Amino acid sequence: MKRILSVLLAMVVLTGNLVWAQYYQHTPNVGGVNWSDQIVRATGYGAPNPNMPPGAQRAGAIEAAKVVALRNLLQIVKGMYLDSKTTVENAMVMSDRIETQVSGIIRNFRVVDTRYMSTGDIEVDVEVPLSSFYEILSEIPGGLPPAGQQPPGYNSPGWQGQPAAPQNVVYSGLVIDATGLSARPALGPKVLDEMGNEVYGTGFVSRDYAVQVGVVGYDKDLNRARSNERVAGNPLVVKALRVEGANKTDVVISNNDAQMIRGAAANMNFLEQCKVMIILD
Repeated sequence: MKRILSVLLAMVVLTGNLVWAQYYQHTPNVGGVNWSDQIVRATGYGAPNPNMPPGAQRAGAIEAAKVVALRNLLQIVKGMYLDSKTTVENAMVMSDRIETQVSGIIRNFRVVDTRYMSTGDIEVDVEVPLSSFYEILSEIPGGLPPAGQQPPGYNSPGWQGQPAAPQNVVYSGLVIDATGLSARPALGPKVLDEMGNEVYGTGFVSRDYAVQVGVVGYDKDLNRARSNERVAGNPLVVKALRVEGANKTDVVISNNDAQMIRGAAANMNFLEQCKVMIILD
């Protein structure tokens, strides 16, 4: 019995550590974005209408909760950063097409949990995959390349004339430790060198991969990130120096690390396949 209890306790501690390591952006009383699991979730509350027949009150409360959840989901999505300058809400104001895209995405939410309160009130949790929103990056300047087009980023000035990576080193991805810098997550962040040249961003990725898995993955724990299936194997790990941009979503790395990444990427396609993780506080 003691051994069983010890195993159960270890499982609880391990589960707690995994949850803690995930990067979750919380919006109080509304829901939030789990950037590690790539999910946007919102909660809605509904109360039974006493003017309805008793047999219809529960169904009415559920529908009311869904309406509130939809509104909360839109609030969360509007606050997400597209890049270092733009929020989803800014983009929706500037483009009717983006507004239509966002509205269509959130209306296709999935109900993941329904809770029945003793008071008769209903709580409903709904979610949409974060990947649904990456297509929006195609609609902003400097966003995702058109379908079928080769990522143009490798032709940028900072990339020209880079040496190849050592033949005995094969990297499975890139992990950037940005802890301690108050960096924030975004759908389309950039990695810059000390001179401001872009090392990685939407201009370096395959559109198909970006839409499926996102430009980068986020986590709060370095060891967990290194074993993430996005980069697992032998990822190159570098430390960020600072963050830039009004939204604090772009990370700056040293020129030496930038050169190492460019040299490795010259012979490998881990950047094009979005095999990049960023560690945040």
